[in-house]
Amino acid sequence: MLAVLRHALSILLLPTMVAIVIPRWILRTYAAADSRWPSTAVTAVPRTLGVLLMLAGVSLVAWCIALFARVGKGTLAPWDPTSRLVAVGPYRYTRNPMITGVLTTLVGEALLTGSRLLGLWALLFFAINHTYFLLLEEPGLAHRFGASYAEYKRTVPRWLPRRPQGRRVADSG
Repeated sequence: MLAVLRHALSILLLPTMVAIVIPRWILRTYAAADSRWPSTAVTAVPRTLGVLLMLAGVSLVAWCIALFARVGKGTLAPWDPTSRLVAVGPYRYTRNPMITGVLTTLVGEALLTGSRLLGLWALLFFAINHTYFLLLEEPGLAHRFGASYAEYKRTVPRWLPRRPQGRRVADSG
């Protein structure tokens, strides 16, 4: 029961806040100054692409959360991190698929609504996370997981996915 509450709290405070609460606040607060798609048949293409990106992003985030719980024995929250290095599933292709999933969701929301401000929020979200990963997350993972993280970092790119290379990372479950 405690594990479920830990995961629920981290999900509510992180991806839910970033991908639902803040975008809704932006759309309501800045409606008069923001762009929106007009109601025409032409906007069906970006709106449909937006929905597809949102579904893909949410699916990727859900997959990553499940891997953090099952393989990593922890949550997505920095205050309750995994105790094992997760290097399976989408983590074989990029070191940050959860952030990629949230970013994909945000871009989908921007396309669905036609909101420039949501597009800017997506860019700001990426910039904040990139800085956080460089300054705090990656040094912390190197300290916690040592050689297995160093090998993982050497063989798996930070953001842009590619086919796995090298040997399987130790301690990946």
